Parts: sequence; structure tokens; C-alpha cells
Amino acid sequence: MPILLTLWVSFRDWTGIGSPFDSEFTGIDNYRELLVDPGIRRKDFAISIRNTFYYVIIVVPAQTVLAMFLAFLVNQRFLRGRGAFRTLLYFPSVTSSIAITLIWLVLFFPSGIVNRVLPIDTINWFDEPNGVIHNVAGVFGVDSAPSWARQEVFELSMWEWLSGPSVAMFAIMLLAIWTTSGTMMLIFLGGLQNINPEIEEAAAVDGASWWKRFRYVVVPLLRPQVYLTVTLGVIGTWQVFDQVYAANQGGPQKTTLTPAFLVYSQAFKNSKAGLAAATATILFVIILTFTWIQRRVTGRSDEAA
Repeated sequence: MPILLTLWVSFRDWTGIGSPFDSEFTGIDNYRELLVDPGIRRKDFAISIRNTFYYVIIVVPAQTVLAMFLAFLVNQRFLRGRGAFRTLLYFPSVTSSIAITLIWLVLFFPSGIVNRVLPIDTINWFDEPNGVIHNVAGVFGVDSAPSWARQEVFELSMWEWLSGPSVAMFAIMLLAIWTTSGTMMLIFLGGLQNINPEIEEAAAVDGASWWKRFRYVVVPLLRPQVYLTVTLGVIGTWQVFDQVYAANQGGPQKTTLTPAFLVYSQAFKNSKAGLAAATATILFVIILTFTWIQRRVTGRSDEAA
């Protein structure tokens, strides 16, 4: 029912005040503003898609690999205090994301511990809008867009699309990877504990090294858990909001703007609930599309999930 109501509101000019049933029907005008008509709203939507796309393709693989490694580590019999390690690793996942984000801001201050530990020039992570890929290209002398990258695609030049995540967004990515890996670790841990120890023992007897046992025995048996964690990761990363809200409200220069935060801004700051509903509907379609693509790539059916 909420999904249907959101879809219905997306075709109306509702301000979010009063009853949506009293608002004017505008057809597909909200969708045209986001997808067709040139302007600031279309550009903001394009920026949010670019930012979140980089967020998804970096955070999901990183949190999956890290969670699998941590689960494998805390499942080892030789590790003393395994219960304590599991609790410590899971703790960030159940702590308030707003509170953790505020702590993260302190850690990444120009005078914070991160800049003191890393052998780099002091930077203000959450105020740095430059893209990571642009920064790397700058090291090799590429400081401006080449001619082929100046063509605009969906309100942004190819140079802007290929900027990579901003330094500010990269800091948020590190936060997301750290806070979500604990939950994913428990999923993998459940899968590991269901694997018959005799399988690994037989591989060890056959002379398989630790890495070969992990790569060719354990990982294939964890395919259902990999599928589940990647699915949850894709859904969660496309909806990222709280870290962005607490960190810098989509700044600097909109480089941490996401579709979810854009929905919030449109509805509660600009009183454009109809436009926000259209943005949310498009986001819903994007998530469904990515989930479908993942299902096709992994070759899994709905019943196997």
C-alpha cells in the first residue's frame, strides 16, 4: 500500500501539507523534471545517481570480502576468546549510525587521528569535493578534462561522470564498510558452521594449503551466503541516507548527495512531495533492476534465495 500511494503521489503536485487527495494531478511532469527537462533538478538527480553508483560498486564488494574474511577468522578453533571477538566486530552494526558518524567526523578532522597516522598531507576529508579518480589523474598531470570527456551525458560531462567518489564520499564509504561488515560476518559465520569439518580435513590430507582450502572448498560452499549478503548490500547502499545526513547534508558541492537524501530534501526542505515521490519511485526501479541483474549473473532463482 505505501508503494502504491507513493506511485500515486508522484503524479501529483503535492506540497506535503494537507491531504494529497486535494492536490493537482500533473501527469508525468515530475518524472520529466528528473529525467528529461534540462535544469537543476535533473542535474541534482544525475549527481545523486553518480555518487551512489560509485558508493555501491565500492562498498558492496568491500564489505562482502571483509565480512567473509572476518567470519573465517573468528570461526577458527585456535582463536581464543572467539565470542568476545564476534561481539566486538558486530557491535558497530547495532550502534546508532548517527552517533558513529559523529565520531567518524572527529576522527577525520584535519587535526584528527586519521591524518596523524597516515603519511599524507593534512586534508579535511569531509570538506574535500575532488573525485578520487581525478586526484589520481592529477598525479600524472591530467588536471582538466580531455576533449573526448567534455561531452555531456544526462546533465554531466563525461569528465564529471568519471570523477570517482569524492574524498568526502570515500570517508563515508569507509564508515559504511566498517559498520555493516559485522552483520554480514554473522551471515557468513552461520554458513561456515554448517560446513562439515570433514570436507576441509580431507582437503588438508590431500595436501591443499590454507589458501586453496579457503578458495576451492569454503568459498564455493558459501555461495548462498554470498548471494544474500550482496543482495542486502545492493539494497542498503542504494538507500544510504543517515550517514550523509549526519556528515554534511550532501556536501561539499553535492558530492555526497544521494537519491535518498534528495528525496528528503525535496519533500521536507522544498515542499515538493510529488517530486520526492517520483524520485523514490525511480530509486525503487533502480534497486529492482540491480537486484535482477545480480540474480541473472549469479544464476540463482527466487526459490533458491
